[in-house]
Amino acid sequence: MGELVLLFLSTIRLRPYVFFFFGCFLGAATADLGWRRAGLFTGLTWLTAFVAEYSSTRTGIPFGLYHYIAATRGQELYLANVPFMDSLSFTFLAYGAFSLARLVAGKWPGPVRLAFWSGIFMMLIDMLIDPLAVRGDRWFLGKIFYYPNGGFYFGVPLSNFLGWAVVGWVGVGSYIMMAGPGRIGTNDPRWGVALYSLVWTFSLAMTWWIGEPALLSAGFVLSLVFATAVACAVRLAWRT
Repeated sequence: MGELVLLFLSTIRLRPYVFFFFGCFLGAATADLGWRRAGLFTGLTWLTAFVAEYSSTRTGIPFGLYHYIAATRGQELYLANVPFMDSLSFTFLAYGAFSLARLVAGKWPGPVRLAFWSGIFMMLIDMLIDPLAVRGDRWFLGKIFYYPNGGFYFGVPLSNFLGWAVVGWVGVGSYIMMAGPGRIGTNDPRWGVALYSLVWTFSLAMTWWIGEPALLSAGFVLSLVFATAVACAVRLAWRT
């Protein structure tokens, strides 16, 4: 047990940025959902992500086939062959996407609509995250995984983005069903949207830092189109 605690503390030291975002998520989600539902959201989205990663590294479903190289085993916590911090990251990304979905849904946040848009927003932010992650050897993430067959979008297979949408649909959808109608949140998702925006900005900044002009340009175009679409959707959703 003592070794597990030490390994967990080592994980925090190795991945402080992940736990910073996770801490922001816990604060925002507890204020928004209450501590019980925040715990439920964390558990469901983490479990969904872990199962998806465990499956994908063996069968290629749903993200496409990839492998962790276990270079940091012994320095950070792994569950089976999956780094704990990786599946943990899905919790705050899912919450950010869920918050943005509630903002876009406006006064009529139907459960199917919320789950659908949560998955789409998770897919969109991954278009910044995963191309950056496969270049982890050029920043402080390190090289921790690879796609054996490469990928069409800056080294990432298109199946990966669909997988992120599926994780969002299943994880957030499960939370909505278990939380019950009218009890999914306070309808004040601003801090979750701020967290989503912070991770988005962090990803753009790291892409700039490693010197990837083509990927950075694609990220800026995506950001412009996305921000414009969201602004229009919010305006329509909240119009009286």
